Formats: sequence, C-alpha cells, structure tokens
Amino acid sequence: MRRKLAIRILISVFICLSIGYLSGFATQSSVDEWYSTLNKPAFNPPNWVFAPVWVALYILMGVSAGIVWSKGFYHKWVKTALYHFGFQLLLNALWSIVFFGFRQPLAALFVILGLLILIVFTIKWFKIVNKAAAYLLIPYLIWVCFATILNYKIWELN
Repeated sequence: MRRKLAIRILISVFICLSIGYLSGFATQSSVDEWYSTLNKPAFNPPNWVFAPVWVALYILMGVSAGIVWSKGFYHKWVKTALYHFGFQLLLNALWSIVFFGFRQPLAALFVILGLLILIVFTIKWFKIVNKAAAYLLIPYLIWVCFATILNYKIWELN
C-alpha cells in the first residue's frame, strides 16, 4: 500500500513540476523583456521569489494529487476530484502562456479567475476523498488569490 502511494505521489509531483517547467518557457522570455517594463504595485514580490514558491506549490499539488489517486481511480469521487485537478492544472499553464507568452494581462485575469474557481472545486472534491490532500492545496489557493490581485493591479496600472 505504501509503495503504491509513493509511486503515485512521485508520478503526480513529476507531472506538476513538468507542467510548471513547460509553463516557464512562456514566462522566461518575457520576464526580462516585457514584464520588467510594466508598472507594478508596491506589493509585487521580487522576480526571484516566484520560482521557489511555484516549485514548492507544484510539489504540494503533486503530493496532494498522488494521495487522492492512491485511493483508487475506479472510484467515482476520486475520478471527479482528479478531473478537476487536471483541468485546473491546464488553466494554471494557460495563465502563463496568456500573461507572459501573449502578453495579455486582461485575458490572463479571466483565465486566473477561472483557475481560482477550479481550485476551490478541486479542494472540495479532494476533501471528500482525503482531507489531508485537500489541505495541501490551501497554500496554492492562497498564492493564486494573491496572483489574481497582482494580475489585476498590473492590468490596471498598464
């Protein structure tokens, strides 16, 4: 049982980190060129903060998803929870592409609002399957709330 859990956690963490890594391609080229030229609010963190925060969040997300997955994908609630997780992970990647790749803060704001909604639903479904897995997503929800406010302010200031 523990081996199955460990393997599913490792696979889930790998998937989450891979999505983050791929999203980083859209981010990387724009950070120095475009993002640095934008007006930002006073509460905007320094650029070096984002990478370690996202790595930690992707690891927590992967652990959380692995715990849920280990409960058995055949179960309707597990499937529902993981479908929500997958869709929010796709929106997570899409936000980077829209904000940094397409350089469209307003469109990215709509994407991140959808992401917030999906994170809340994911937490709800994860809580049905495993409370600890749901709680592991709370830092992610808090960070995305902060990122939503930051996204809004950047759009507003530019």
